[in-house]
Amino acid sequence: MNIAERLATLNRIRRLSRLMDTAIGIPGTRFRIGWDPIMGLIPGAGDLISTGFSAYIIFLAARFGLPRETMAKMIFNVGLEAVVGSVPLVGDLFDATYKSNIRNLALLERHLQAAEPELTEVAAATR
Repeated sequence: MNIAERLATLNRIRRLSRLMDTAIGIPGTRFRIGWDPIMGLIPGAGDLISTGFSAYIIFLAARFGLPRETMAKMIFNVGLEAVVGSVPLVGDLFDATYKSNIRNLALLERHLQAAEPELTEVAAATR
């Protein structure tokens, strides 16, 4: 991938992560939720769909050549949220607070700051 494609992929990951985990502010609080815990309210299919979105984010992140350790952490984050999130009610509260996609975005950005500082500089300039 060239720098423009890498930047577009990074921005897509950012948008999806925020959409899934922090898109909606709770009035009167600083707390934010995304579509992940909302979809989790749909019995059975909701958790499956949100896990699919999270897997897609990991697929996009893998294009950056992440180390195995970072990929393992990302997969663990999504797996934990999928397993605990499947428990009725308690799982939905966990989904709203754990925010695996935002955690995975932070892991990706930390890797990119170390491995490709020029990409993060360009990305910061385009925000």
